[in-house]
Amino acid sequence: MVGGPGPTGGLRIALVCPYSLSRPGGVQVQVVGLARTLASRGNAVTVFAPTDGPVDPPDGVELVVTGHSTSLRANGSVAPVSVSPAAARRALADLRDRRPDIVHVHEPFAPGLPYALLTARDVPPVVATFHRSGGSVLYTLLRPVTRRLANRLAARIAVSEAAAATARRALGGRYDVLFNGVEVDRFADVDPWPTARPIVLFLGRHEDRKGLGVLLEAWDRLGVIGPGEGFDGPPVLWVAGDGPQTAGLRSRHPESETVRWLGVVEEAEKLQRLAAATVVAAPSLGGESFGLVLVEGMAARAVVVASDIDGYRDAAGGRAVLVPPGDPSALAVALTGVLTGDLAPGDGSGDRAAWLDAGAERAERWSMGTLAERYEDLYRRVMVRPVP
Repeated sequence: MVGGPGPTGGLRIALVCPYSLSRPGGVQVQVVGLARTLASRGNAVTVFAPTDGPVDPPDGVELVVTGHSTSLRANGSVAPVSVSPAAARRALADLRDRRPDIVHVHEPFAPGLPYALLTARDVPPVVATFHRSGGSVLYTLLRPVTRRLANRLAARIAVSEAAAATARRALGGRYDVLFNGVEVDRFADVDPWPTARPIVLFLGRHEDRKGLGVLLEAWDRLGVIGPGEGFDGPPVLWVAGDGPQTAGLRSRHPESETVRWLGVVEEAEKLQRLAAATVVAAPSLGGESFGLVLVEGMAARAVVVASDIDGYRDAAGGRAVLVPPGDPSALAVALTGVLTGDLAPGDGSGDRAAWLDAGAERAERWSMGTLAERYEDLYRRVMVRPVP
C-alpha cells in the first residue's frame, strides 16, 4: 500500500516502535496489537521496529526492520534499542517513500527512528505515546532539546496518569490519557497449556524492578499446600521471561517440582500459559505506568495478585488482590489464601466465578478495539493541522 489509500479507504499509518521485536516487552506488545487491530478496521498499517537476527513478522503485521538493537539501561530496566544513525536514516527514507497519512511513535525520545523523526523535516504529522513512568536520565540531561522537539508533535498521549505526569514534568505540554490495550478476543478460543496442578504465572523481565526475587522468596515461604479440589498435586510457579537476574535467581531457586523456569515464550504459548494459570503474579516494586499484565490476567480469567502501586491499582480497578510492594511475607499470605480458597477476593463472598467474570468484564474496558477507535479519531483530528 505504498502511497495509496487504506484497503477500504482507511488511513495509511506508520507505527514506530523503538524496542526490538525480538525481545518481549510491553511497548512491543502494544505496537503489534494496535497494528493488527487498526488493520482489521480497514487501515493500511506498517510497523517500523528493530529486530535481532532473522525474525518472522508477527501474525498480521507488515514489518520494516529499522536496525539491530543495543541494550541500554533506562528506568531500572534494559531497553533493546537501535543506536545506528545509518539505520535510522534508511528507515526514515523508507517511511517517507510509503507516504503515510500519520506517524505514530511510541516513546518518541528513544534512540533510533523515533528521535530521527523529531529532527526531520517533510514528514507527516507525528503522534506520540508516552509509556514511561518515573525518572529519566535522558529527559534530565537533554531537557532543553527534548522540550523544543516535543513542540513538533501533533498530539501527545500517555498510557496512564502516572506516565502523563512523568512526561509533563520533563517536557511540559498537554497529554491525552488513554490506556494500554489488550487483544481480549485472542483469549476467546485459546486452549490452555496442559497442566493438572494449580499454576501461579510470572510474566516479565528478570530485573529488580519487576520483583521476581520477591516472588521467589514468597514462594519459599508458602509451606505445604495440598493438591486442592480438582487438582492432582501442589501448586507450581511458572517463571517466564529472562533478564540480568536470571542466573542468580535460578541458582538460588533451581528448577524443581514446584518451580519451572520457562525462558522467553512466544506469543501463542504466552496466551496458553495465561489461560491455564490459576493466579497471575505481578510483584513489581514500582516504575509501572500501567498494569498490562494484570489486564491480560483478568482477560484470561485468572486471579491477579499484584503489588499495590499506582499503575497497577488503576488498571485493576478493585479486581486484583493487592499487597505492599517488596514484602515477600505479605505476598506469600496472599498467594496461599487465593490458592487454598481461604482468601476470597473482592466482596468476601467466596464466589470465585463471579470474581473472574468481573475481572474479564474489567479487561474488556481496556480492549484493543476500543483503543484503536480512539486513536483513529485522534489521527483524523491532527491530520488537518500542520506540524509546528
